[in-house]
Amino acid sequence: MHPKVFLQFLEYFFMKIIAIGRNYAEHIKELNNERPDEPVIFTKPETAILRDGEPFYHPDFSQDIHHEVEIIVKISKMGKNIEEKFAHKYYDEIGIGIDFTARDIQSKLKAKGLPWDLAKGFNGSAPISGFVPKSKFADLKNLNFHLDVNGQLRQEGNTSMMLYPIDTIIAFISKYFTLKTGDIIFTGTPAGVAAVKVGDTLTAFIEGEKMLEFEVK
Repeated sequence: MHPKVFLQFLEYFFMKIIAIGRNYAEHIKELNNERPDEPVIFTKPETAILRDGEPFYHPDFSQDIHHEVEIIVKISKMGKNIEEKFAHKYYDEIGIGIDFTARDIQSKLKAKGLPWDLAKGFNGSAPISGFVPKSKFADLKNLNFHLDVNGQLRQEGNTSMMLYPIDTIIAFISKYFTLKTGDIIFTGTPAGVAAVKVGDTLTAFIEGEKMLEFEVK
């Protein structure tokens, strides 16, 4: 096996998916959540990943699967206890992804004070685009992105609206988890989350460029 292919194999099967909740104020409001004093962290297993426009199969255990479009970051080298001023050195590429959430299940779990794993980490719950060099964008702190559902605008955001920007997130996570090459960070979703249904087509954009498109089946 070619060394580059082998490294991609390792990244795919041994990656961590770390996600940030409640990172946009308007999204916090729409779900009537409390504004956090520090980043809210949860994880997804690698089996949540959908690549290359693979369809998302709506599970039968939930009647309320919500889309949450997010800028995602791929870690480029190992690091822990990273100082925020050096965090930019630990990622070279960004993309866009959907954090599918079984909102009905999440609400039940939250009411009981239980973890969100079943609502967030189910199979196929993390469709992602390909990654592009971050150098393509003039300012990662002022990055427009949006999600269309069936050609209609559903969510739009700008990274300037994040409560905790990317470098802050990386520094915070690295205090608790060693970040490794290939790990993916979902950075939070803006307002506008809503349920998807079978037959929907989701299309996600960064700065007006289509990055991800797939169907709900």
